[in-house]
Amino acid sequence: MTHKSESSYILQKQLGSCLCCIINTFAAHASLLTVKNNRMVIYFFALLAMLFWGLSFIWSTIVFEYYKPVTTVFLRLVMSSAIFWILKSVFRHREVIQRQHYKLFILSALFNPFLYFIGENFGLKMTSPTLSAVIIATIPLFTPFVGVLLLKEKLSPLNYVGMIISFAGILVMLLKSDLTLIAPPLGLAFLAFAVASAVAYSVFLKKLSAHYSAITIIATQNVLGALYFMPFFLLIDFNHFVTVIPDKRLVMALLQLAVFASSLAYVLYTMVTRQLGISRTNIFTNLIPVFTAVFSYFILKEIITVNKILGIILVISGVVLSQRNQLIGIKGRLFDNKLNI
Repeated sequence: MTHKSESSYILQKQLGSCLCCIINTFAAHASLLTVKNNRMVIYFFALLAMLFWGLSFIWSTIVFEYYKPVTTVFLRLVMSSAIFWILKSVFRHREVIQRQHYKLFILSALFNPFLYFIGENFGLKMTSPTLSAVIIATIPLFTPFVGVLLLKEKLSPLNYVGMIISFAGILVMLLKSDLTLIAPPLGLAFLAFAVASAVAYSVFLKKLSAHYSAITIIATQNVLGALYFMPFFLLIDFNHFVTVIPDKRLVMALLQLAVFASSLAYVLYTMVTRQLGISRTNIFTNLIPVFTAVFSYFILKEIITVNKILGIILVISGVVLSQRNQLIGIKGRLFDNKLNI
């Protein structure tokens, strides 16, 4: 392990200790979510979920130093699936999936996690954690366009203005002074593919959430996603996988991805959504690239330039602006279609 890797591992270990303390806090105060007026706890859980997802770009980058993207996602999904099914058994959360919804689950898992993680992980490997997080953060910006295409819904001028501002922010991050790209076009194409997959997935998620709890949906899709990745792992990555000797840094990053990013973050997000509603909760997702940039600077020693900071501000501003109408529409009331854990 190099000096840089050693210092990175020390920071990982310290961060892991902090996250374990956070879990203890979560376990001690989870029951407070039944009290609707206790918004501070709810906001705290929302911040934790975004922190875990922001850190996932860093943990994945660390794992990429050992394993290929397909192996990384496959192991992450297998470990997270085991965690979810253990939780379902412990809490006796039994929900039978109806036969008529099998096809819906299979299609939804094809888009997310399979296609989404192919785009995100290959894009992340070719670019940087901060840039990847910023581009992925534009997903809420494009989701309303699904309603336009499929449901003939209308977009407000703020949707278009928000998109223009966010695109400007991405360009500020991508272009050098001579107007050349700072990242490989293929990496950017993979990230754009991830965004498109997530937007398409939202259609299936909307249908599934009308019949099943979030825990059932996530647990089932993780299993199906692992099955999708398994042939590629065995045929393409397995020979490389067996040559890697895991060390503490790799094991810790994988565990953090599976436990915090792929499991606990979704549980927290669901609990928060029950109280605040989807539109309000999605505002917190704008913090993901901020967390990624901060911890990428300290853990991975990524250089954070003025252009990156300005780009993050513009992208987040554009996304928030595009969601303004949704926030006004739900002011003073909670989301009607609450998710049940």
